[in-house]
Amino acid sequence: MNLKTIPLGVIGAILAAAGVIGYSVVPENFWLVALLEGSALLCLIISFVVHFSGLKAFSSRRSTRVGANSLLMILLFVGILVIVNFLAARHSIRWDLSENQNFSLAPQTYRVLRSLPREVSITVFTREKDPGYQSYKERLDSYRQASSKISVEFVDPERQPKIAQNYGITRTDTAVFESAGHSVRVNAPSEVELTGALIRVSQDSKKRVLFLEGHGEPSFDDRERTGLSAAREILFKQGYDVGTLSLLKEAAVPDHTAILVVAGPRRPVIAEEQERIHAYVEKGGHLLLLIDPDTQADLNPLLKRWGLGVGPGALVDLQDRLAQGDLTSLLVRTFTEHEITQDLSAAVLFPLARHITFDEQAGSAWDYVPLARTSPNSWAETDLKGRVVNLDEKEDIKGPLPMAAALAPKIAPEEGKPRPAIVVIGNSTFATNAFVNFPGNSDFFLHSAAWLAEERNILAIVPKDSALRTFTPNPLQERALLYLQVILLPATMFFSGIMVWRRRRRL
Repeated sequence: MNLKTIPLGVIGAILAAAGVIGYSVVPENFWLVALLEGSALLCLIISFVVHFSGLKAFSSRRSTRVGANSLLMILLFVGILVIVNFLAARHSIRWDLSENQNFSLAPQTYRVLRSLPREVSITVFTREKDPGYQSYKERLDSYRQASSKISVEFVDPERQPKIAQNYGITRTDTAVFESAGHSVRVNAPSEVELTGALIRVSQDSKKRVLFLEGHGEPSFDDRERTGLSAAREILFKQGYDVGTLSLLKEAAVPDHTAILVVAGPRRPVIAEEQERIHAYVEKGGHLLLLIDPDTQADLNPLLKRWGLGVGPGALVDLQDRLAQGDLTSLLVRTFTEHEITQDLSAAVLFPLARHITFDEQAGSAWDYVPLARTSPNSWAETDLKGRVVNLDEKEDIKGPLPMAAALAPKIAPEEGKPRPAIVVIGNSTFATNAFVNFPGNSDFFLHSAAWLAEERNILAIVPKDSALRTFTPNPLQERALLYLQVILLPATMFFSGIMVWRRRRRL
């Protein structure tokens, strides 16, 4: 046996293929891959030297030259494909053709990714057979492509139990976000969860949101329909630190409070408390007021200091309201151009709201912007005891009327000083557990909070639901559908049948 009888070329090709397979299976064992590829190269070189004379004679044949040309064309074509794939991997372009853009990130997420202050590593503990694996992979690939500061690693807790044990993982489909010593975990691959975790882990401090208590306000510990636990959870997922405040016990609103929320007080807010709220705003604080109609919380003395007020009665809208609902269940679609409303695409449901007023003389130093209005076919009904059906022009107030407004000083404060801001909404029920998950309600609530906290990147991210969505018509659309489906279409089919029958009789 000599070197010519040993199929060194075949052995070299097998070793080269084994090296490629080994690198794809166990990339961490680089020494093994290097050994296989080095051995393959050595076998191929020896085979070429040993069979050099035979290769030289073979290459001089005409059939070999023709075959070489064909092989060269094949190699050129393969090379073009390799270059195109390399460029596509480095500069990929994706098209999302799904109906509701299930595979595209929200504009708010892109803002967060563009403004990341530091590197964030994401470790996803999941298995390929787990339900969340594909969703994590698709979404986090989009995150990684949008920002070079994102690194993602998938770990199978069954194959690598030591890593899972070090992280304290007790369930699969868990993603751990890490950055500069901070760690946040999520258990769902939704964009809302992932972006919220990204915001929390990339910030050294959280904005503090305090809810005023002590006046019969809904509790954010209450998980019933009237509670605010869902609103608290939404704020927490967006990176806020949420707590409560009693100005009956505290002499002032604590420093570093990003937003003070007065949500649906039922009992009177005494003068001392209103004075403390006013002092907080004057020092550059941000106030969110959710004021329901027909309550004993008399906040008009506080509001008058900024030229604001809340009108009497409850708003009634014959056009923009929830179909088959009460006349006071407003389905608001008319918004003013403002940072809070610029990305709103869904209607906001306000059950039993009141309108907001503004005195330009008393509030001359403030820039007043009404955020949402009723339709022209609306009014403020002052007689809540009777049945709301007709407009009494002597007693009631004709619409359109604003039910939410934003207030900011016309003159910017001195450099280094915070800018005060106020948002007043004539309803608090829209933020309760029963209604906050309505398509536009959480958006409006979070947009207001983001504007007040001066965090333009932390805005609502609408969950990507399935393409099958419920259609909520207003009364006009409801009547149009009734006439179309119950009267027009059957009548059209009936007359068409009569015409066909008469034509066939004439034949």
